[in-house]
Amino acid sequence: MKPITNSTPLTLLLLCSVFKFSCCIDTITSTQFLKDPETILSNRGFFELGFFSPLNSTNRYVGIWDKRVPVRTIFWVANRDNPLKNKSGVFAVSIDGNLVVLDAHNKTLWNSNVSNAVVKSTARLLDSGNLILQDSASGTIIWESFKDPSDKFLPMMKFMTNSITNEKVEIVSWKTPSDPSSGDFSFGIDPLTIPEVIIWKNNRTYWRSGPWDGQVFIGIPGMNTDYLYGANLIIENKTYSLSIANANEAQLYFYYLNPSGALEEKHWDIEDQKWEIAWLAPETECDIYGACGAFGVCNSQKSPICSCLRGFKPENEEEWNRGNWRSGCVRNSPLECGKKNISVEMGTDQDGFLKVGMVKVPDFAAWVVASEDDCRVQCLANCSCSAYAYRTGIGCMIWRGDLIDIQEFKNGGADIYVRVAYSDIANESGTTKDMKAVIVASVVAGTFILICSIYCLWKVQMQRQKRKEQRKFLMNSGEMKHDKVNQVKLQELPLFDFEKLATATNHFHFNNKLGQGGFGPVYKGKLVDGPEIAVKRLSRTSGQGLEEFTNEVMVISKLQHRNLVQLFGCCVEGEERMLVYEYMPNGSLDSIIFDSTKGRVLDWQKRFNVIEGIVRGLLYLHRDSRLKIIHRDLKPSNILLDRDLNPKISDFGTARIFYGNEAQANTTRVVGTYGYMSPEYVLNGQFSEKSDVFSFGVLLLEIISGRKNTSFYRNEHALSLLKFAWKLWMEANVVALIDQTMSKLHHEAEILRCIHVGLLCVQEFANDRPNITTILSMLHNEIADLPMPKQPGFSSSNQIEIRTERFEQNHLETCSKNMITITSFNGR
Repeated sequence: MKPITNSTPLTLLLLCSVFKFSCCIDTITSTQFLKDPETILSNRGFFELGFFSPLNSTNRYVGIWDKRVPVRTIFWVANRDNPLKNKSGVFAVSIDGNLVVLDAHNKTLWNSNVSNAVVKSTARLLDSGNLILQDSASGTIIWESFKDPSDKFLPMMKFMTNSITNEKVEIVSWKTPSDPSSGDFSFGIDPLTIPEVIIWKNNRTYWRSGPWDGQVFIGIPGMNTDYLYGANLIIENKTYSLSIANANEAQLYFYYLNPSGALEEKHWDIEDQKWEIAWLAPETECDIYGACGAFGVCNSQKSPICSCLRGFKPENEEEWNRGNWRSGCVRNSPLECGKKNISVEMGTDQDGFLKVGMVKVPDFAAWVVASEDDCRVQCLANCSCSAYAYRTGIGCMIWRGDLIDIQEFKNGGADIYVRVAYSDIANESGTTKDMKAVIVASVVAGTFILICSIYCLWKVQMQRQKRKEQRKFLMNSGEMKHDKVNQVKLQELPLFDFEKLATATNHFHFNNKLGQGGFGPVYKGKLVDGPEIAVKRLSRTSGQGLEEFTNEVMVISKLQHRNLVQLFGCCVEGEERMLVYEYMPNGSLDSIIFDSTKGRVLDWQKRFNVIEGIVRGLLYLHRDSRLKIIHRDLKPSNILLDRDLNPKISDFGTARIFYGNEAQANTTRVVGTYGYMSPEYVLNGQFSEKSDVFSFGVLLLEIISGRKNTSFYRNEHALSLLKFAWKLWMEANVVALIDQTMSKLHHEAEILRCIHVGLLCVQEFANDRPNITTILSMLHNEIADLPMPKQPGFSSSNQIEIRTERFEQNHLETCSKNMITITSFNGR
């Protein structure tokens, strides 16, 4: 079959008429193209690409939509500004290697327009919804739809702006719900000194998020570090990149810039079978940029919604009273700084600042190098400085000239200090004195009530003191006590009363005991006004102690991912140390896969879902969370299963946080479980994300085989599962490794591929092992040709002797010094 050219329309039409395109193929080439109404599906059938017509329109477009929901929602459009007028379109790879949309006359209506395209290129639809164009020979991606989006943002996408080259990845609204052509609104990153995300209307600011403080956009009320599934903005070499981690892959969601200019977060409601709006911006009139003009502050809960900052008055009183606030406000009194050169050390009649709390800070913030105290001094010394603010994660911000787009929040936001004349400060002080007199009179009049309430107040104070001592204990425990970031996390972690947990577990009754480990027993409980919980209680005879307890609290307290067990809080009272987790009804993975009867519950699809969930949990720990976390004790007993058999990684007592660009660390205290620890960790104390990859490889082979890594001791001519698997690989007989209780019908190729991936993960040298991102691509068949694995670690004779000696010292199946793992007898 000839490739598509720009000069053979008759040949093209003939080829289109005889070529039957299969919807099961996820690839498009110059000889394997798409003709209306044919479609292709991604590998796992998540997304579909083909021709479509919008509602109330006969025009035809090439687009991508989600196949998992019954409501067709278009996520990407190729020829959005050049529609086909009939069903004669073709979507293919042209002879120069670009993707093209052609009409019946072979006219190009859309072109990927890649200058470095190669002749032999291939387009492929991925399960993420991304359409990629890649070099068939090298596999290099030369174009992708995620970098040329339409009006929607999927979880794996990234907004990007390069302030040097002006390269941008933005979404642009449709003109109308029936017309995908480029509308008036766009959304992307504004590469200011302190970056923000902006909705533009005809290239003018329509809505803005407020500055990024390293964790959140401070102009979005209620936003916290877990908001929007973990927004993350990275700045490298003048390139600003915003991504949103998908903390819950089971929840389908996306972001949509509608034709009216509103950015919507939409979730799929399984019960109602429709998309529901979970978040919206702009939501109120106050969200519209500059609603109250210069020096005006907007509050949608008040009437009227606009008012002037203290020390200011409407510039046009008549217009203001009519509800036209765009003219803004002006100062009541001119600044002293404008009259003469006032030094910071001068007398009492100098300018000062009035605090405005919990607001969306004004636009055009400038960042200066200054401490919180120096921030005020620098602003006061500069006559053009109108206001200042100090925010942890940003530092000192100052504003020059007019203050535009201030919005008042019920909570959140930031505090700003607005420069006003001395006379306005004096008036404010006079008002304050009057208020104090009223307060004093009220206190005197209520003395009798205060005396009657003294006991209750004392009780509250004692409770607060108790909480304070508990917080102080946490802050002073563990090797990370000097880590300010983690100290903030501990301050926010809920603390449970011992009596409340005792009641929830029926006073730690034996019938509620789920299991016993080195840390101590675990009990099932039910909070009076909350969910079922699992309470891990530190035993007084435990070989572990405060370091592991505090380490687990430090690491997992702020991690939010559907494949990580959730820590609800902890209890620190007297000698009691307890961790409170979500309850996992199906217990740990080892209790199922190593049981010949229970193992039948996990068919291959369920086992693959478990494997994929573990990988996604590790991906979050290694790459997507704000700090890289190495687990160091990944094994089946530390994988818990919820009601739907979704896996959750647990037990972070031995985990380590990597800071900055740290990629590897050494330790003199090797903790973990023999059989799952990598060679470089056992022998040299070196650990990195590749250590977790090794553990995952062992775990993957155990899930497929249904056998423990240590169950081969002096059996079947192999010391471990790894050596046994390697022996079968060398004999080209890896099918024999598959668990016989699991039907492999129709799935054998996928299972063998997973075994291949597992052997790549357990290679002896860390540099040979793939990273977790590559593993995910391998499992989803996004990397077609896998490299040949090298010999696994601990499979050569000298390593066997070392490992055998250590196992015999520990009675084969005993864990190392770390005994924090708990193998549950029941669900937990």
